[in-house]
Amino acid sequence: MVGGLRSRSSWEEGLKNQINEVLETPRDFADRVGLEFTDWFLLSRALTHRSYLNEHPEALEDNERLEFLGDAVLDFVVGAWLYNRYPEMPEGDLTRMRSALVYTEQLAAYALELGLGNVLFLGKGESRSGGRTRAALLCDTFEALIGALFLDSGIEAVQQFMGSFLEKTAIDILKNHSAEDPKSRLQEWVQSQGNASPQYVVRDICGPDHSRVFQVEVEVNGKVYGSGEGRSKQAATKDAARAALIQLGLDE
Repeated sequence: MVGGLRSRSSWEEGLKNQINEVLETPRDFADRVGLEFTDWFLLSRALTHRSYLNEHPEALEDNERLEFLGDAVLDFVVGAWLYNRYPEMPEGDLTRMRSALVYTEQLAAYALELGLGNVLFLGKGESRSGGRTRAALLCDTFEALIGALFLDSGIEAVQQFMGSFLEKTAIDILKNHSAEDPKSRLQEWVQSQGNASPQYVVRDICGPDHSRVFQVEVEVNGKVYGSGEGRSKQAATKDAARAALIQLGLDE
């Protein structure tokens, strides 16, 4: 049960009437996934996208500051987990594993598994345009949730929460060699087929200056093999290469 004695605010009660797609309140979500919060409004802020704040001035703060904190907390927690879980793994492999565990699409997958899209405070326009399933937005929200959990309950709570995610994902990464650089793997395959090197084309850059999202497509001989997005051009090109490998049946 989520901690805190406050009754549900008018903000929370009015949410379902304002955005029909929302299926759960933050309190219901926390109960379902087994999270305990003593600061109820901290969890609500973690689930509040800036588009909601723009439309509802009564909301006090969006989740961007918590996202910034959660990103740093995740880097530490995942790094420490890998260090202890794989004591014989060399530094380079640990670095690649950490990147594979916290890249945009992977964090978005964690968010989807939790059903975060159903509980987000989104503006109506963002909701109608598919924000509840957009990878970058889900990734940001997951990071904000981690930031809120850290502030509310400390690093041990984050470590406990992330443990099951990391264990099953790391096993899958090692099984499928998906910690290897997807751009290098795609390059090797393309060359083995006698084709020219893959070309990565930036199709769009969106979001505020401090939280840019790059959308990239990878082409081989003019044909698009995959698309990806990320908060840097490098991350987006890796995501596109990974999508191409999946389309080619070279990855899962």
